[in-house]
Amino acid sequence: MLDHPGLAHRSIHRFRKGHGASVADVLAVEEPLDIRIGNRSVAITMRTPGRDVDLALGFLFSEGILEARTQVQGEVMKDNVVEVSLPHGSTVDWKRLERHSYTSSSCGVCGKTSLEQVYAAVPFADTSSTVRVSPEVLQSLPDKLRSAQELFTQTGGIHAAGLFTPSGELLHFAEDVGRHNALDKLVGHYFALGQLPLDQHVLLLSGRASFELIQKAAMAGIGIVAAVGAPSSLAVSLGEELGLTVCGFTSERGFNCYCGVGRVGAYSNTSKPSNKSSKSSKLL
Repeated sequence: MLDHPGLAHRSIHRFRKGHGASVADVLAVEEPLDIRIGNRSVAITMRTPGRDVDLALGFLFSEGILEARTQVQGEVMKDNVVEVSLPHGSTVDWKRLERHSYTSSSCGVCGKTSLEQVYAAVPFADTSSTVRVSPEVLQSLPDKLRSAQELFTQTGGIHAAGLFTPSGELLHFAEDVGRHNALDKLVGHYFALGQLPLDQHVLLLSGRASFELIQKAAMAGIGIVAAVGAPSSLAVSLGEELGLTVCGFTSERGFNCYCGVGRVGAYSNTSKPSNKSSKSSKLL
């Protein structure tokens, strides 16, 4: 882990009880990533280096630029530049990609030309209604994700998004200084494997649940989103509109369910039955 591109080592002065001492410390790296389609730059986002192709693919998919089963190639061209090549004959709606030239790692809905653009068409509508999770499993997820977070353990300054089975098995996770970047990396991983939608799984966010994160989860077909922090009012409204389960303040002590309680434990018999068959939850 000492050579991980997401870690920066430096000497600091640590003060305890009024006395200072020079010590070695580790920080989470934050650098800009230029995401390009062909040779045209479409977005610049601040992120933690590592898994940059996953981040680019997840970003372009969650923004509605790439369809779920599009065969694309992503390549790190040089430091802080990822170029995505589309199939021959593909076209891009460049107006959809109109955004500010800079997107911070905690921007929320920034960079969108209008709120309407955030309501991108969800490709996997109503695919997640068969998944259920018990309260006990939800309460166990934060400790499992925290235990797996190597970068957080060393820096204390990084977010994560983790994908779990309904029984609480951690399948995959991604870390980044940006909450939405971590989720884009996770979604981009499964996009590249052709394993979307993730409709039989549970997503845990290490921080708060913003509108943008709920939108990205919905784009990937995830029906249950739990967060360690609080959801925003707009996130809950979007989750309710799209039929998602949104939980917040998730810890070993419990959680709050803001919408979609029918997928949680004893309340599952209150939700509507689904015509869709349950798929295997075995993902890489």
